[in-house]
Amino acid sequence: MDQESRYLKRYIDYLGHIKKFSPHTLKAYRSDISQFLAYFEKGELPVDKTQVRDFISFVFSQNREKTTIARKIYAVKSFYAYLVDIGALKKNPFDGINSPKISQRIPQILTIGEMNQFLDLLPETTFLELRNKAVFEFLYATGLRISELTRLKTGDIQFEERLIRILGKGKKERIVPFNDAAGQTLRKYLRERDRLNPEAREREYVFVNSRGGRISERSVERILQQVYLKLMHSGKHVYPHLFRHSFASHLLQEGANLRVIQELLGHANLSTTEKYTTLNYSDLLKTYKKFHPRSGQ
Repeated sequence: MDQESRYLKRYIDYLGHIKKFSPHTLKAYRSDISQFLAYFEKGELPVDKTQVRDFISFVFSQNREKTTIARKIYAVKSFYAYLVDIGALKKNPFDGINSPKISQRIPQILTIGEMNQFLDLLPETTFLELRNKAVFEFLYATGLRISELTRLKTGDIQFEERLIRILGKGKKERIVPFNDAAGQTLRKYLRERDRLNPEAREREYVFVNSRGGRISERSVERILQQVYLKLMHSGKHVYPHLFRHSFASHLLQEGANLRVIQELLGHANLSTTEKYTTLNYSDLLKTYKKFHPRSGQ
């Protein structure tokens, strides 16, 4: 293993063990940094700003989205910052190099009416239908990330208090409530799961596939799109994170405090949660026009 590869391995280990980055993020960082090192024939760590700008121009030439370019720049820049911190390099060649500005996208959501209609239409005749209903009810009731939901363990649920304990990003723990409708569906699903698959009672995970193993994130994504199309007769692109966006936006529409929503979602920074305020701009205007004494003049 050459020097560059050893440093890269140490950095990825650092991100995984100390910073607690997700496997998906670690994979992206490793790929981005490897691409940067491979861009230069010798792959040597000491590079200058001219080489850095050449690489960025190359990435732009690939017609990549600004989000991808920004991620690559940040990944390599932070790698070099790490090398400076451990004394492997004296200077970060990315100092002064700015990432492209990214316009903040407004998350798409389902309306309250669409969400209620979909959840009410969900059948629960078969075991898999019941499981699907429990999954979708819980996604909307809690605003969990799909990775958090598929890794939810039976011991994390407090049915009497209607609370769940979540270990989110960065191993940060939070407590999230769920509503009675989701709780009743979940209880019914668990009873049926344990009846059909007694060994599942000994398993850690709440939501299982047809073989009794933990359901995968990809399976939930696929099932959601199929079921939504069938029940709603709509080709609208729906995905698990759409339920998280809808959860946050609907709470905000109903008057929930932004910091409470931040805590429920497990956001480290309030600025991440604030993007949901843009979804309610039209509601703000309607309310203003309806209630301000002089808005009709």
